[in-house]
Amino acid sequence: MTSDDDREAAKRLAGQANEVGRVSGQRHWRKMLRRVSRGRLGRRSGWTSVPELDTPWQDTISAERGDDWRQRAANLDGDFAFSVDYQVCQRCRLGWVEQPYTLPEYQRCGLASAGLAALRIELPGLSWHTLGGHLRDSKGFWAAIGADVPGGYQQRGPCAHVTTG
Repeated sequence: MTSDDDREAAKRLAGQANEVGRVSGQRHWRKMLRRVSRGRLGRRSGWTSVPELDTPWQDTISAERGDDWRQRAANLDGDFAFSVDYQVCQRCRLGWVEQPYTLPEYQRCGLASAGLAALRIELPGLSWHTLGGHLRDSKGFWAAIGADVPGGYQQRGPCAHVTTG
């Protein structure tokens, strides 16, 4: 059971969405090797841990999707209270988010709204989408979070410039 203090801490964390620590995580040589070998070489083998930063919000390479995807996460008392994977194509002015997740005890504290809004502010002028369809239980979330957002987080396949991970 989550206490009122924990929920208040999560709400304060939502208000700190602009306090983001970053780890590049890009392996430029790996990207080049993948490009030259048409994807046969340069892929990760196994899960690679992502360093935890001493900031309320973190922007790191996605441990699940690979070098081309990023993860935005909110850190509360050493645990990720919220996380979402994202990727952008500046050429096409498109952005995708996948698998937003908030720990159940912190849902409805504004973490997802704040995290996604911070991405839109940092990456202005993009149309935002998801790759997959929305689960029935999440349709209300996507409708609310996508209101007045270019693209509305509707499903859209990737452009030719990005990989799906």
